[in-house]
Amino acid sequence: MGLVYVNITLKNAGDLIRVKEGLKKEPEIRQTTVQAVVDTGAGTLIINETMRQELGLEVEGERWATLANKTTTKCKYTEPVEVHWGNRSSAVRAIVMEGAEEVLLGAIPLEEMDLIVDPARQILIGAHGDTPVMRV
Repeated sequence: MGLVYVNITLKNAGDLIRVKEGLKKEPEIRQTTVQAVVDTGAGTLIINETMRQELGLEVEGERWATLANKTTTKCKYTEPVEVHWGNRSSAVRAIVMEGAEEVLLGAIPLEEMDLIVDPARQILIGAHGDTPVMRV
């Protein structure tokens, strides 16, 4: 077994709202497609400062985060960003990790998109097939 990588598209959720309101045109949505490491040990989406700026995400505050090596560090968190994978999406606040070399796709967006990791095949799969199901 090894790391699981997936291509995801990240979109500025505020831009998506402005398109619906007629204040912005669809081509103006700030977005990027990146290869992310699927990390079920991470709580949410982890990006670096360069990606935050590229997506035009405002910083909403700071939080303490415990890293895999048990150290703690203060990190920024952003306004919502939409994560898209296949026919699924999730709007989450991203944690901005200084110096992060890879985007991490964590447990909260995975669960909201009804995705699970198949470690033997090193892929993501829908927990309920092709149609996402939310637990309520």
